[in-house]
Amino acid sequence: MNGERSTSQSKTFGDYIATSPEQVQRKLTELRSAIKEAAPEAEESISYGMPTFKLNGNVAHFAAYKKHIGFYVPSSVIAAFKEELSGYKQLKGTVQFPLNEPLPSDTVKDIVRFRVKENLAHGEKRAK
Repeated sequence: MNGERSTSQSKTFGDYIATSPEQVQRKLTELRSAIKEAAPEAEESISYGMPTFKLNGNVAHFAAYKKHIGFYVPSSVIAAFKEELSGYKQLKGTVQFPLNEPLPSDTVKDIVRFRVKENLAHGEKRAK
């Protein structure tokens, strides 16, 4: 991989993870497990060429790059976890977890739970 993710069209999470280098596969599997633990009812899909979790809308996307894993959630969620994420590079709607550092699994789980609550609340508002 150069700096960017290959645009190959993975059809499943397994396909996506399997096309990554072994070290990256472990990190992606760890991230996937953390998200599944925090949102076991979320559905897995590939969206925009990235593994995506959905529950009443998108919960989170992630993608592997040469030196980091991009974790994609709305900017409002990143702002809500500003302190916890202060040690990571951030862009609009993205947090970069370096491959050479431990994945902040507990923070990921907290973010995902927060996002699920947002989605469920938004779905209830739409239903009214």
